[in-house]
Amino acid sequence: MQLMRLGDPGREKPAVRDESGVVRDLSPLTADIDGAFLAGGGIDRVRAALADGSLAPLEGADGLRVGAPVARPQAVVCIGQNYAAHAAESGSEPPSVPIVFFKHPGTVVGPDDDVLIPPGSEKTDWEVELAVVIGKRARYLSGPEEAAAHIAGYAVSNDVSERAFQIEESGGQWSKGKCCETFNPLGPWLVPQEEVEAAGGPQKLGLRSSVNGEARQDSGTADMIFGVYELVHQLSQYMVLEPGDVVNTGTPQGVALSGRFPYLKAGDTMELSIDLLGTQRQTLRPAVR
Repeated sequence: MQLMRLGDPGREKPAVRDESGVVRDLSPLTADIDGAFLAGGGIDRVRAALADGSLAPLEGADGLRVGAPVARPQAVVCIGQNYAAHAAESGSEPPSVPIVFFKHPGTVVGPDDDVLIPPGSEKTDWEVELAVVIGKRARYLSGPEEAAAHIAGYAVSNDVSERAFQIEESGGQWSKGKCCETFNPLGPWLVPQEEVEAAGGPQKLGLRSSVNGEARQDSGTADMIFGVYELVHQLSQYMVLEPGDVVNTGTPQGVALSGRFPYLKAGDTMELSIDLLGTQRQTLRPAVR
């Protein structure tokens, strides 16, 4: 089951692709796929509706823009240097505790929407990441074993970064380089926690990225320093994670910051994919003031 939001920005319709590949309209169940839907047992209601055949196909679905699979996240929480090889290519030792930073929720766009290069930027970079979408409020969890029950599902995320803003102009924090408009393409769909767990779990997923058809990243979530459940547990000690919140879990080696590849420029195309979770593609273009 793949939960999707299809249509023009701000006018997306909720949908689901069933096991046969048919995209079905979720409008009879919900106005949108958001925190309230996830917290209110929405995924279970979709399963029941698919089982009883009550969801009609969404007419013209193949011709609609694909939006981010979750609407209006309250927070986008990010983990830095969560793959040892990426920490090394960044010139850092692997962290002993998770490094946490935030992206503005307004950075979240559709998986195939254009990414805008900020005025004056010469160091815009890509980062394929496993995104965790929270489905149930998580606060002060007693251990990682409680985390799965608080996760709605998973999606592909691109933690686009402007490295000069992040490092050279940071003032000691990273968010300046993470919060430019369009800097978090998300999707194409949300796969429920239970289905990812049945396929081997969130630590058994391959991640890949390319720029203009040339491979950049090729790794797996098994190489995370802190696994998904440990991250949700730890984050819940410092903040309340609400339904619909997105947690970007870090990126593997193979980014431009390594010095092995050029930074992005207008006209470049990024392609990022994760096993089970699909593929997203974005073209870079300059932002207009």
